[in-house]
Amino acid sequence: MNNEMKSVIDRIWTNFWEGGVTNPLTVIEQITYLLFIKGLDEIEISYEKNELFLGTMKKRIFDEKHQDCRWSIFKDYPAQRMFNLMQEKVFPFIKSLGNNQESNYAKYMQDAIFIIPTPIMLERVVTAMDKLEMKDRDTKGDIYEYLLAKLNQAGVNGQFRTPRHIIKMMVTLMKPMPKDVVLDPACGTAGFLVEAGEYLRAHNKELFLSEEQMEHFNNTMFYGFDMDRTMLRIGAMNLMQHGIENPNIMYKDSLSEDNEESKKYTLVLANPPFKGAIDSERTAKDLLAVTKTKKTELLFLALFLRSLKIGGRCASIIPDGVLFGSSNAHKQIRKEIIEHHKLEAIISMPSGVFKPYAGVSTAIMIFTKTTTGGTDKVWFYDMSADGFSLDDQRQPVNQNDIPDIIERFHNRESEEEQNRSRTEKSFFVPKEEIVENDYDLSINKYKEIVIEKKEYEKPEVILKRVIEMENEIGQKLKKLEEML
Repeated sequence: MNNEMKSVIDRIWTNFWEGGVTNPLTVIEQITYLLFIKGLDEIEISYEKNELFLGTMKKRIFDEKHQDCRWSIFKDYPAQRMFNLMQEKVFPFIKSLGNNQESNYAKYMQDAIFIIPTPIMLERVVTAMDKLEMKDRDTKGDIYEYLLAKLNQAGVNGQFRTPRHIIKMMVTLMKPMPKDVVLDPACGTAGFLVEAGEYLRAHNKELFLSEEQMEHFNNTMFYGFDMDRTMLRIGAMNLMQHGIENPNIMYKDSLSEDNEESKKYTLVLANPPFKGAIDSERTAKDLLAVTKTKKTELLFLALFLRSLKIGGRCASIIPDGVLFGSSNAHKQIRKEIIEHHKLEAIISMPSGVFKPYAGVSTAIMIFTKTTTGGTDKVWFYDMSADGFSLDDQRQPVNQNDIPDIIERFHNRESEEEQNRSRTEKSFFVPKEEIVENDYDLSINKYKEIVIEKKEYEKPEVILKRVIEMENEIGQKLKKLEEML
């Protein structure tokens, strides 16, 4: 995206902040509404052009009563008239679309609230937004990614965003395929689903030559659950701006009894909530049967196992405590994955990856659901750098293990990788050793540290040298005193 487009978005953002709307999620939500309204008019204009040139007739979005709800018409209204129209007519109209869905996004608009506080602010935002040319998928996606990146800069809401380069690494490790059905059960802004779609566009271009595969890509490939309706709207818009026409983004408490889905998905990509406990009365009983706990990070692993088809794959970020926790629940879930499925890899990440919002140490766990076991040895990687400084500033640096992680992971069967020693970045640990260690999966349990033996001079020699240096300093101080 060019700098001119970025400056337009920056100006829109500044307009909100100057108008007193300072919560970054609220800003993005309000911009999302306006982008939706603008997009509806663009769709209507394309219908009109097709009707004019091709003679094709299609049911219109805007009936006669709502022509003034079209962006191309109200954008030139005086500020007060535009403001009144938005409150009294445009918002009620877009909320009603969910009942007769002309746009897949309309179903997420039913509880939308218009909170731009003044006519002048609305006029400034609409005027600036009108300069955004959103003609193609790449531009739409870039604009929305730039908007979402502001969550990372804003502090309190940064936890909603897994760093983009970490998402991209995980998707590249898993190599989504055209027939996959992809789930993120705590999807937030839908970053994992967006990146999976982008990976398929880049590496499986033949997918877009098949009507059947395109139908799957647009309608039945991507699923995301969240309990925050704001995040649902933002996540759905993010996917649609990236060219996925009908993503399945749903309001759902993934861990509750209400979520009965099982054996439906072939790929799970997730960064579920680390902290917090859930009421065991509301938790699905079959998840508690796998790991009897209130800890969400353990229950989500049980959920992944239930959600996947046999042969389905999972890559999830987990807190380090999952790897070595000594409670029965911790051991239970690790044993379940190692004994009854195929644990592929543990990638240990440095604690600075989620700074400045959290300093927690994390890892990526990768496994395949089999129900019949298959873990013979586990691949470990000790990641020490991700291309950014590990302090609160997170500035770009040259040190970056990500390309090496991807290359080694995809070549795990090579002789070189199989024979690496435990002093290296990556190495294998046999299942038997992990079982002996009570299913502990922390990398420090198995990594070997090479300590160089240093030879020092005898203490009397060092002491003599110190005395000589002190005498020399004394002589120089005496000379300096005589000069004064």
